[in-house]
Amino acid sequence: MKKNKKYKHSFARKLTLWVMLVLLIMMGTLAFFIYYLVKEIVVDYTATTVHISMQLYGKSITDVMSNVSVAVKNNVFDVERDINQPGQLQNIVERMVKQNPNIRSCSIRFTNPQKGKPFAWRKDSTHVENTPLKDNGNAYLESEWFRDAIAADSAYWSEPFFDSHDGKTPLVSYMQPIHDQQGKAIGIFSADLSLDFMTEFLKEQYGMMLAEDMGHVRFTNEEVINCYVLAKDGTYITHSDQRRILKGNLFNHIKDADEPGAAQEIIEKMKNGEKSNFENDELIRLNRVKTYMFYAPLEGTDWILAIAVPEFALTFLGFLFGLIMTLIIAFVLLVTFFVCRIAIQRASSPLKQLAATADEVAGGQFDTALPEIKSRDEIHMLRDSFENMQHSLTDYINELKSTTAAKASIESELKIAHDIQMSMVPKTYPAFPDRDDIDIYGFVRPAKAVGGDLYDFYINDEKLFFCIGDVSGKGVPASLVMAVARSLFRNISAYTQNPSHIVMSLNEALSSNNDTGMFVTIFLGVLDLATGHLSYTNAGHNNPLIMINNEVSELACDSNIPIGVMSGWQFSSQDLQFNTGDSIFLFTDGLNEAENINLSQFGMDRVQQIMKSTINQPQTLIETMNSSVKMFVGDAEQSDDLTMLAIKFTKP
Repeated sequence: MKKNKKYKHSFARKLTLWVMLVLLIMMGTLAFFIYYLVKEIVVDYTATTVHISMQLYGKSITDVMSNVSVAVKNNVFDVERDINQPGQLQNIVERMVKQNPNIRSCSIRFTNPQKGKPFAWRKDSTHVENTPLKDNGNAYLESEWFRDAIAADSAYWSEPFFDSHDGKTPLVSYMQPIHDQQGKAIGIFSADLSLDFMTEFLKEQYGMMLAEDMGHVRFTNEEVINCYVLAKDGTYITHSDQRRILKGNLFNHIKDADEPGAAQEIIEKMKNGEKSNFENDELIRLNRVKTYMFYAPLEGTDWILAIAVPEFALTFLGFLFGLIMTLIIAFVLLVTFFVCRIAIQRASSPLKQLAATADEVAGGQFDTALPEIKSRDEIHMLRDSFENMQHSLTDYINELKSTTAAKASIESELKIAHDIQMSMVPKTYPAFPDRDDIDIYGFVRPAKAVGGDLYDFYINDEKLFFCIGDVSGKGVPASLVMAVARSLFRNISAYTQNPSHIVMSLNEALSSNNDTGMFVTIFLGVLDLATGHLSYTNAGHNNPLIMINNEVSELACDSNIPIGVMSGWQFSSQDLQFNTGDSIFLFTDGLNEAENINLSQFGMDRVQQIMKSTINQPQTLIETMNSSVKMFVGDAEQSDDLTMLAIKFTKP
């Protein structure tokens, strides 16, 4: 008896692991889906918020600039009315600065310096001064901005520049030409706007804290966002780092990004006045950080508002949610693991007892007591099944002993029957060693222990009597009919040499009291060894092949019914003349109907081809035919008896 095998993994452990695996896959899939959905919602919401904030910020900038431009336009009439009153002009520019907190300074410059240079600037939130500008006298007359404004004769915003008082405050000036009574442009009325209001607005409106270094805007969670107002060529107009204002260039900076192709595409869109589209994934890598670029043109100017948002700033909430989900899942799985492990171990404990009992039963101890199981479930049903198996095994072993003994007896008897059947057919070759006028060879291979095919031959009165037959069916019944047919062939052919008379006698004998309905197809021939004359009768059997003058053909046969079917049938006889070297090949349908594993048949074409290509010797022909069939059939089971008989007339 084998010792009980030690198993490393118990059923309870494996079942627990499978349950945990299924839960992990289901919950992991659900968590990933929720995480992905929340992440997309958060990212879209954040991006939308940035877009809206950018629009509000841009509108606020344009509103401030519009207020300045409107203030200048509203006072042009007063300036042109008091064009020759310097005192009044000074009052106008001071009033402009006092009434408009966003105006840093206001001035009037004439093409004729003799008319004066009214000027006022904001020192702080409550004081306005009129200290003359440090502009080197009348040098402004040669300044490009002044000449361009006079030549254009239309109002416009200047390029940004630094305040001449402190040299660090970025300004932009709205310049309005003033005319004399003849409509000639004689000067420029301008108001300077400090660009610091943009940063101040950003801090006040969005609750952001402006960093003191690197021009970054930080949220309270310290995630960095960069916000800029740019000139059309990318120059910084606003930046918390004063060193970069009007000197640094965003376009030059992002050209050095890790994805120059994507960066160049974004630059072109900015220059063309396009708005960013978050769905197009305008993502670049700046300073080794993946960054989304949001941008839009500022209405009424050539400026660009740009916001650079690191990717992690958009995805942080989604990541945080995913981390929380992961921790929850881990906790749930841990609790589930211990609960399932304990519950499954308790439920499967009786199985170990049943397994031990099954080992005892397998060792032959069928009376081993089974464990008592109180639960009324499938395990209790299994215990009852084991008990029924014990009783059934005991009965089965007793029956098996009897059956084995009976089977051994039957196999022994079949072996004896096989030996008897084989002894009834000629099997000694050469069959007639003392004769040189005939060469003959036969072969039979039953599909079962015994079969229903037969062949026989003998010489009487210088005539060769031979036959081949195939009994319907297989096994023992067919073998009995085969034995009777072979005995009748020998007995009847001893009294007559006419093959049709022999076949008719066989038919009458087998038709009488044929309650089983079995029949025999048979080909019977009588060859006169002195003359080579062949007389034959075919009773429903395969037509033999003949080789005459080295040409293979099918022997022509009359249609006759098999013997044993109907008594009183008149069988016909036919004749053929053999010459020296001619031969005949007889076979049962176990040859041409042999099938391989693909259910393809060996076929008559192959039989004829082999006979044509084989040396005209009976033994060689049959051995070649047998090996060809084996090769064709391969591993397929033999489905029918196979019998062959070859005869060659060799009279010198």
